[in-house]
Amino acid sequence: MEEYENVIIGFGKGGKTLAAALAGRHQKTALIEKSSLMYGGTCINVACIPSKSLENSARQSRAQGGSFEQKAQRYKAAIEEKRRLTGALRKKNYEKLLQAGVQIIDGEASFTGPHTLSVKTEGGSIEIGGKRIFINTGSLPFMPPIPGLKESPHVYTSETMMEVEELPAEFVIIGGGYIGLEFASYYCNFGSHVTIIQDSEAFIPREDSETAAAVLESMTKRGISVLRSAKILSVSDSGGRAFVKVEAGGAVREIPADAILAATGRRPNIAALNLSAAGIAAGERGAVRVDEMLRTNVGNIWAMGDAAGGLQFTYISLDDSRIAKSQLLGDGSRNTANRGAVPYSVFIDPPLSRVGLTEAEARERGRNVKLALLPAAAIPKAQVLRSTDGLLKAVVDADSGEILGAHLFCAESHELINLIKLAMDARLPYTVLRDAIYTHPTMSEALNDLFATLK
Repeated sequence: MEEYENVIIGFGKGGKTLAAALAGRHQKTALIEKSSLMYGGTCINVACIPSKSLENSARQSRAQGGSFEQKAQRYKAAIEEKRRLTGALRKKNYEKLLQAGVQIIDGEASFTGPHTLSVKTEGGSIEIGGKRIFINTGSLPFMPPIPGLKESPHVYTSETMMEVEELPAEFVIIGGGYIGLEFASYYCNFGSHVTIIQDSEAFIPREDSETAAAVLESMTKRGISVLRSAKILSVSDSGGRAFVKVEAGGAVREIPADAILAATGRRPNIAALNLSAAGIAAGERGAVRVDEMLRTNVGNIWAMGDAAGGLQFTYISLDDSRIAKSQLLGDGSRNTANRGAVPYSVFIDPPLSRVGLTEAEARERGRNVKLALLPAAAIPKAQVLRSTDGLLKAVVDADSGEILGAHLFCAESHELINLIKLAMDARLPYTVLRDAIYTHPTMSEALNDLFATLK
């Protein structure tokens, strides 16, 4: 049995970053990945990068217009471009770790003890040992128990949908969460007729209510149908199409679909790890239970990224690697409690971005707040970009002037939100952003006008 100082299970952002850092300190390090199609992790292969490649192609296609047939050809080309991009990134990630001195083991790992693993490879099982072991196995799409859903050949997950080469004329999305909204936006821009079916009445309930209303209005205006308070009874197939039987508003109807996306969330990918053999405790939501330092209840084992049950963003997995490095190579000061407010973006058209508290959350915490509001149409650069839908909103502590949260539904919000995150981490008053000098015309100069609305 070969022994290593460090064994990382999974080629995700946190795992590969940590592996390179530890190998760079001349520590014998192995990284185990069960699929050569997942070198580099979820983000670059089946999530962030390929989906945003499609998002970019979709916006270009929308601007070009044309017949459905022309759009379908552009869509097929976009799928090929996505494949080229992910293939290049896989190769780059693999070579980068090899150059760093990491030993990559192709196979599926499972624990046989707190320091030992069995790895199923093409040549048979091998046993390896690790002084320290890090779990970074990511997450998998969840398929809800709807009659006929798993059996239908027209049903896809967020991962498999991006391999479909034919543009669906009728596209049904089950789930009104962020993944579902992104795919709805992409495929609408490509030319599909999109229907979102969600069981709740509230639309993106985690978001600020004004912002959510603006998103719903914009998506509806673009032709996306959002069916709320709906119960899906079954999925059936006939004549080369699927039919989704839905009960809503006291009536039952069937919605035809050339493709159905099950966008009902993701679950930590830990089932095959045999955690009990190492004595590792799992949490209530199916993730590995960890503390603020990402340590499990077993002293030499850590978990990072989606497997640890945190926010499912690749940059959280990256920050998790910093927390691990802080313990192993630094002063141990970094942990999950001190990384500040986490920004995120939903890449619809225009994108929705948020950091910090909503107005309702701030008031519930007893904060004395004042609000900054600005319609996207008031921003000169938004007019230049011909992207005037949207709303910018910031929540500010009326006593200290500190920014408590921001909700940006506008063009390039995914870039703007990072400026606000920096200001929040530095505990700067909103006036710093209000009075800053920005280049013109840019979306960032909207922060002048947004925070100038505060009295």
